[in-house]
Amino acid sequence: MVSLWSVRWTLTDPRPPRWTLILEDGQSGAGGRRARSSAPLKTTASTPELDPETLEELKSDEYVLLEGDMIQSMDRNAVGSVWPTLEIPYDVSPELAGRTSDILAAIAMVSKHTCVHFHRRTTERDHLLFTTGKGCASYVGFMGGPQSVFVGPQCTMGNIVHEILHGLGFHHEHTRTDRDQHVSIQHQNILSGRENNFKERDGETFSLPYDIKSIMHYGRKFFSSNGLPTIVPKKDAQDMGQRVQMSDTDVQRVKQLYKCDALRPPTKDGTMKLGDDVSTHNATTSAGTSTQ
Repeated sequence: MVSLWSVRWTLTDPRPPRWTLILEDGQSGAGGRRARSSAPLKTTASTPELDPETLEELKSDEYVLLEGDMIQSMDRNAVGSVWPTLEIPYDVSPELAGRTSDILAAIAMVSKHTCVHFHRRTTERDHLLFTTGKGCASYVGFMGGPQSVFVGPQCTMGNIVHEILHGLGFHHEHTRTDRDQHVSIQHQNILSGRENNFKERDGETFSLPYDIKSIMHYGRKFFSSNGLPTIVPKKDAQDMGQRVQMSDTDVQRVKQLYKCDALRPPTKDGTMKLGDDVSTHNATTSAGTSTQ
C-alpha cells in the first residue's frame, strides 16, 4: 500500500506538465523507486478492440492515469473538488478546432438539465482546456489553472460528456461499493496490470441507486485481455456502457453536487437556462455510440 506520494515534473511542450510518479512506501527498486503501472500498450492484430476511454492509459506514458481516463495529479496543492462557480470557462486548443461542434454538443447536454453552465474563456485563469490526446481523459474535480480535457480522434460526443463529468468531480459508476449487487467483475479477462481499474472505491452516492445505464459506467469489455467481457450485468442491461446521453441519475448527481435545486427552479420543460455559447446548439447532434 502506497503511504506517501511525491512528484517530479518537467515541461516538455505547451501542454500540461508531464508527471513522473515516485512511490515512497519503503519499496526497493532501481532509479529512485520510480514506478508506473506498466509500459504503454503496443497494439497488434491480436489486441482486443480498445475503447477510446482506455487509450490514454494504454498508449501514453505522459501521465499517470487511473481507470483509463482519470488523470492523477501529484500536485499536493491541487484541490480536486467541486468547481467554485457554476459558470465554468472553457477553451478549445487550435488543433482541436475541428471538434468544436462535438464539444459544444457535449457542453449543451450537461447544461440542459443542470445549473452548471459553460462559457468561452476570456481572461479567467481557471478553466477547462479541451485539447488533443491519444484517447479521452480528464482530471477529476476542480484542479485550478488550465485543466486539460483530452479528446482523441475516436472520442465521440458522448465520450466528451463523460470526461466533462469527470472534470466536474464524478468517478466511474462501476467502482461504487454496492456494485457487486448489480454486476460481476470477470477478473480472469482483465488485462494484466489493469486490475486496479476495477477496485471498489468509497465515494458520495447521494443515496441515489446504482445506475448501470449511467454515462459514467464502464462498458462490458473495458480493459479486456482476450475480447471477452470484464463486467457482466446481473440483470439484462443492453445500455451498459452507453455514451449516447446522460441518464436521469447522472443529471440528479450533478444537481445534487452543485446544489442546483437550492438555486432556482427549472423551466416548465424541466430544463435549466443554457449558457450563451450553447443556448442554440442542439445537444443531440453528433450523438455517441455505445461502448459495450
